Amino acid sequence: MSLTDGDLSRVAVLAHEKFPDRAKTATGIMRYADYEVAAVLDRDRAGERVADHLNGVSDAPIVESMTEVGDVDALIIGIAPIGGGFDESWRPDVRNALERGIDVIAGLHYFLSEDEEFVDLAAEHGAELVDVRKPDPDLTVSQGVADEIEADVVLTVGTDCSAGKMTTTLELVEAARDRGVDAGFVPTGQTGIMIAGWGNPIDRVVSDFTAGAVEEMLVEKGDEHDVLFVEGQGSIVHPAYSAVTCGILHGSMPDRMVLCHVAGREAIHGYEDTAIPAVETYVDLYEDLARPVHDGEVVAGSINTKGLDSDAAAREAVESYADALGGPATDPIRFDADEIVEALL
Repeated sequence: MSLTDGDLSRVAVLAHEKFPDRAKTATGIMRYADYEVAAVLDRDRAGERVADHLNGVSDAPIVESMTEVGDVDALIIGIAPIGGGFDESWRPDVRNALERGIDVIAGLHYFLSEDEEFVDLAAEHGAELVDVRKPDPDLTVSQGVADEIEADVVLTVGTDCSAGKMTTTLELVEAARDRGVDAGFVPTGQTGIMIAGWGNPIDRVVSDFTAGAVEEMLVEKGDEHDVLFVEGQGSIVHPAYSAVTCGILHGSMPDRMVLCHVAGREAIHGYEDTAIPAVETYVDLYEDLARPVHDGEVVAGSINTKGLDSDAAAREAVESYADALGGPATDPIRFDADEIVEALL
């Protein structure tokens, strides 16, 4: 099975003890992927429903284990923990799926296709193990040619990791298409790849090849669309992930950037002793770092206001963020993306 061969239509999503707030892959799939989610696995919320926690997505039951799930095409690991490891408490669910001939799709740094038990079970029962974070072995260094493609390039960048870059990118693609613009999505992370059915998992690529892996995708799609929206990763000041951020920035050579932020967040998530700089500092950092390779500008902002109870408080946060940014801003989930799409296009 391939993510793009048309056989994947009904899935179960594993999100144990993390749904919904800490299961970014699971929620992204439910919001943007084309296939039907038959059930979510979360032992802490068993008996509840997706609709109890998420708006704007199709409802589904939340169950304790794979034994309660009927016929599906695949089980998707809907969690991407820091470090990308495999939690052994998930093993019975993966085992159950494989024993029933159900494919398993994961976006971990731990490759299921290299787990001896899973490989044997998959072979015995005719199931497939799909590791979307396993990079193409033929990647190479950047040639510095992304600025030669026909399409304009828009890159989402962040003040932190998990700041809404993938969500913003997908919302911008949809809003641009609603305006009649031929817009394409360039996925660089495991969730985006699961949604789009293709892409390069940039945080798993050899560091020398990071920019080249992004460039390859842009060259492949550059003549097929008028605008390409590239999914950013990490943050330029992140103690762990800044190298990935820089590689995507230089490999994509963006014409314009959208800066993503989480309202109220004051320190890097997971690195609480690392303060988040002022918005103006980020604008300068991203533009200054991009300029020697390709002159790109931060023209708009996206801010996640989920932590704010009222729309009035959210709008105030949006306005404050726009003032600091010096351009239009929005929460594309709570409100819409029209104003920043106008600035981009």
